[in-house]
Amino acid sequence: MTCPPGTDVHLRDLARLRRVRDRIDREYAQALDVDALARGVHMSGGHLSRQFRLAYGESVYSYLMTRRIERAMALLRRGDLSVTEVCFTVGCSSLGSFSTRFSELVGQSPSVYKREQAQATQGMPACVARQVTKPIRNREAPESSET
Repeated sequence: MTCPPGTDVHLRDLARLRRVRDRIDREYAQALDVDALARGVHMSGGHLSRQFRLAYGESVYSYLMTRRIERAMALLRRGDLSVTEVCFTVGCSSLGSFSTRFSELVGQSPSVYKREQAQATQGMPACVARQVTKPIRNREAPESSET
């Protein structure tokens, strides 16, 4: 049951959800799962999943993967790590799943992105580079022209 906004329970849940989101932002490279995140804020996995989606419009897993892909994009632009090294550095355990999710969010494979974007943000302030290279969520990446 969802509590109406303004109630103590609702506000307490929102604070817990922010803690989960902050933990994901900090520990994206660690092995994180919904149950472990839920235990950290004294919620059940199901309740966390439902409330997180209601509050942020996406699942816990989707949010985690977006953080990982954002970090992967920065590492690939740097150009000194292979796609496989980047995959494991950001906390993914499967190169195939990483590549699929990367392609969904960015619109191109990690190897193509690395080749085309390496050094693209050189000399650009980090805050600007983050803004112009932020991945698009929920399969909104432009259609690829590759055939």
